[in-house]
Amino acid sequence: MAYGVGAIASYGDFRGIVLTIVAIVGLYISAICIYRVFIRVFPLRAGDITSGSGQEFIYHVYILFYLMLFYPVMRSGFMPAPLMRAFYLALGTRLGRNTYSQGIILDPPFVRVGSDSVIGQAALIVPHVIEGTRLAHFPVEIGNNVTIGAHAVVLSDVVVGDNAIVATGAVVPKGSRIGAGEVWGGVPARRIKSAD
Repeated sequence: MAYGVGAIASYGDFRGIVLTIVAIVGLYISAICIYRVFIRVFPLRAGDITSGSGQEFIYHVYILFYLMLFYPVMRSGFMPAPLMRAFYLALGTRLGRNTYSQGIILDPPFVRVGSDSVIGQAALIVPHVIEGTRLAHFPVEIGNNVTIGAHAVVLSDVVVGDNAIVATGAVVPKGSRIGAGEVWGGVPARRIKSAD
């Protein structure tokens, strides 16, 4: 009899933890669904966002979702790569087959990554531009079989060709075009090896 009571008591000890986890997961699923509906009805377009425009209002609502709910998950480094892949896909990133990110993809709807690519630990993909009063979004396109090294930064309007490598810690300036098979590194990043 004492064994049965102990088993119930030990289950009760974890009930609060289980309910908290279920509540957090439910909150994020609901938030992602609301976010996806909002973005579908009020799409955020690529290009400059002018002050006082409808796009500026949409951007402010969009950024609230990220600041309050999504960025903490992205920056935590807590979730394993397969769960982060599902999270980024849910937020609108287009990821090819067998592509994973342990980095941070800001503005996921503006990022497309091909198949068999990897975004390394703490790498940062930044499709937005904030320069003084200027605010804009420009897509980042990363090809197939690409490696973005740990702690690398890829800025807006960058295109990375298939089989390319961005070295660890590199900062790829906005508007750069990395050719297929090239290796880029440094701050600011430049081509250090051409395709064979």
